[in-house]
Amino acid sequence: MTNHDPIRNLEPKSLWNAFVDLNAVPRPSKNEAAVSAFVASRGRALNLETTVDGLGNVLIRKPASPGYESHATIVLQSHIDMVWQKNADTDFDFHTQGIQMYVDGDWVKAHGTTLGADNGIGVATIFSVLESATMPHPPLECIFTIDEETGMTGAKELDPTWLQGRVLLNLDTEQDNELTIGCAGGANVTATASYSAETVGQDVESFTLRVRGLTGGHSGVDIHLGRANANKVMNRILYLGASQFGLRLSSLEGGSLRNAIPRESVAMVVVPKATSANFRKWLAEESATIQKENAETDPKLQVTCESVATSVQHVLPNKIQSALFSAISGTLSGIHRMSPSIAGLVQTSNNLARVHVVDGSISVLCLARSSVDSERDALTAELTSVLEQLGGPVVTSDQYPGWRPVPTSKIVTLMSRLYEEMFGEPAHVAACHAGLECGIIGDKFPGMEMISFGPNIYGAHSPDERVQISSVQKFYKYFAETLARL
Repeated sequence: MTNHDPIRNLEPKSLWNAFVDLNAVPRPSKNEAAVSAFVASRGRALNLETTVDGLGNVLIRKPASPGYESHATIVLQSHIDMVWQKNADTDFDFHTQGIQMYVDGDWVKAHGTTLGADNGIGVATIFSVLESATMPHPPLECIFTIDEETGMTGAKELDPTWLQGRVLLNLDTEQDNELTIGCAGGANVTATASYSAETVGQDVESFTLRVRGLTGGHSGVDIHLGRANANKVMNRILYLGASQFGLRLSSLEGGSLRNAIPRESVAMVVVPKATSANFRKWLAEESATIQKENAETDPKLQVTCESVATSVQHVLPNKIQSALFSAISGTLSGIHRMSPSIAGLVQTSNNLARVHVVDGSISVLCLARSSVDSERDALTAELTSVLEQLGGPVVTSDQYPGWRPVPTSKIVTLMSRLYEEMFGEPAHVAACHAGLECGIIGDKFPGMEMISFGPNIYGAHSPDERVQISSVQKFYKYFAETLARL
């Protein structure tokens, strides 16, 4: 068991202790029962009004501190689930184990897994004010939502009678100089198909192909960085290997979660013995080419080919294999369109998140994002037209709206001025391409003024996730002063 005392002793101690306590509770998306109960018990232990809905969303109300009784109620909001990603060689069960963390200079990191700073630091920040007897603040309504990372189910199902406040501080931004005032909406696209496998002939060699070591990252925040997608890299190898050397595919597992840029892919294949030596030679050359192409964004990218002692017995029919390789080749993964009105903002994108082929079943998972809902819907239609080549159904689901920026709102004006006053430079006020719950909450609670902010968190949605200690201190100081000014 990792000793977390070095983290507990960081300042502000109330926040870091709450973060360590939170990360001891398993909380992967779609499995939030334990962490929901943990949050609710923490509220009740403080003798604060605590409500839990049928899904596991938690509302904790705290009365105003002395002198703030007449101030308007403020809503604080963070999500309690986390992305569950780990390195292939890391032995860890997100459903039963707490995150193992350590301090590395100015950073808190995890051993081979996602850290859960997204959005655990936000949750811990809210805990710190709920537990404080000295921090000045208006009346507070604190919302802890479930399942933000894989469908925003919690925000979608919030009781519209729950909140009286009309100013919301969302603590889910990952740059400490940024005030987020808008975000993209999204939709899941899922293609499935089935096939009857064919028996492999005798004169073949079996191989395991692996693509690994990619940088990965958040499929919204990092999509503009041009990082390689393991599913695309693997498909390039498979497509060319099939057309030039007669490669046949037996199974394929690439990527995992929709909101994570795929970092790894593994395929079981066979190649005719007559061409296998040339295939291996070509693959070494092609791998070097791919590594050179991606040296800046993915310096640790590796492509390996290992002989399999036990021969592969079954492969996809040629027709199905060709359709699969063609569909993946034609599926966008990356930027579809930049915003024509906001410099540097990705307007529409798609993440080719997962490709799974095994035992007669094919599934392809995508996450399309856009700050323009109609353009999001047009992109999902384009993806559908490509993925229909697989011969099975293509379903669009879990659509959620974008958040339209209101740069002139009172909360944006107040926090912009306060940031410059405290830090001597303007805040970066912008929209982002990630999905935040504010768009859904804004639809559910009309007239709500909203803003999102947070500390520096890098590598979110990957095992490289880390949060900067000095940035948390800066963010917390700003957060506390914001509450004092509201």
